[in-house]
Amino acid sequence: MSLVSGSRTRRKSPAGTPSTSTAMPSESAKEPAAGLPIALSGSRLHRPPVLPRILRAVLTGATKSAAIVALLLVWELAPRFGLVDRTFLPPFSEVAQAWWELVVNGQLADNAQASLVRSFSGFGIAVGVSVPLGLLIGWYRPVADLLNPLLQVFLNTAALALLPVFVLLLGIGETSKISIVVYACAWPILFNTISAVRTVDPTLLRLAKSMDLSAPRLFQKVILPASVPTIFTGIRLAGAVSIVVLVAAEMIGAKAGLGYLINASQYNFAIPQMYAGIVTISVIGVAFNQLLVAAEKRLSSWRVPVTG
Repeated sequence: MSLVSGSRTRRKSPAGTPSTSTAMPSESAKEPAAGLPIALSGSRLHRPPVLPRILRAVLTGATKSAAIVALLLVWELAPRFGLVDRTFLPPFSEVAQAWWELVVNGQLADNAQASLVRSFSGFGIAVGVSVPLGLLIGWYRPVADLLNPLLQVFLNTAALALLPVFVLLLGIGETSKISIVVYACAWPILFNTISAVRTVDPTLLRLAKSMDLSAPRLFQKVILPASVPTIFTGIRLAGAVSIVVLVAAEMIGAKAGLGYLINASQYNFAIPQMYAGIVTISVIGVAFNQLLVAAEKRLSSWRVPVTG
């Protein structure tokens, strides 16, 4: 016969004398406390080492920049070995030296600032006007049917062909240059926005309508998020167009800007400075495109990446 009271158990010994023993904690109760440091140390041991990740990042960067490095190497060696006339295509090292001289004397910063203000102003106005207009035209079919013939006419009219018209109507100042950038950037954004709205997955629309969403909520929750990637395709195209058109406009009539710098360097036969201006435009274009790509990823973070 045994009596259980609290944590103490009374038992009779074989000799008949009662003995008292205190119940000790089981080994399983000790395991969590003892195993916790082991688990933590195990997670540290299984953490991916830092060195392979760094090597992978370096290898990826080297792979992506290999073509550019090869181009610069050919640019440097071709004039030195007489494959091209170094008078018209100096080695890249001379171009880099001329670029640094323009940075030191402040000419590059002043001209780049003038171009960026014009380009970003026209680009921003084009985005602010074309995206809402494209959403409206893509959402309401009667508006699209009414405006489509006129839009096609403007789409197929080159912006640079209208540059003399802008100069005649708006003068040779900043207004005409910003206006030509707005005109050139508006059409890629507008037509990509219209296409984005019209090509939304019909399954998403049917599911949203089955939930009895109102038209504004349907547009906000389905149409607009699904249209972001295609809209940004047009915005990125417009970003490249804004720089190209502006440089061409600055070559015709301007007293500052990267286009003016390139044109003036050509007339003065300062060929390294001319190429320095061209390289600066290329770097600005690449940086601007990467900025737009980052913005697109931020706004499209809800999308699930497709895995093979």
